[in-house]
Amino acid sequence: MDPSALNSPDLQRFLNQEKEKAMVNEMVAKLTSVCWDKCITGTPGNKFSSSESACLSNCAQRFMDLTMIIMKRIQSMQ
Repeated sequence: MDPSALNSPDLQRFLNQEKEKAMVNEMVAKLTSVCWDKCITGTPGNKFSSSESACLSNCAQRFMDLTMIIMKRIQSMQ
């Protein structure tokens, strides 16, 4: 492989996209773990109860809101 290809804009763009995908996957895994542990108190059946559904929805929304606040804060510091 040509060493100059390692610095190509296309490769850098690809690597950045892959990093972003990995971050999103990690965030989804964390969100799933945190909200599941918080909202699902017993053994789940074939459907969530209405309180479990509401809890999962609220938990996911709070998690996303907090993530956006943190991202904006980090961007403002750069």
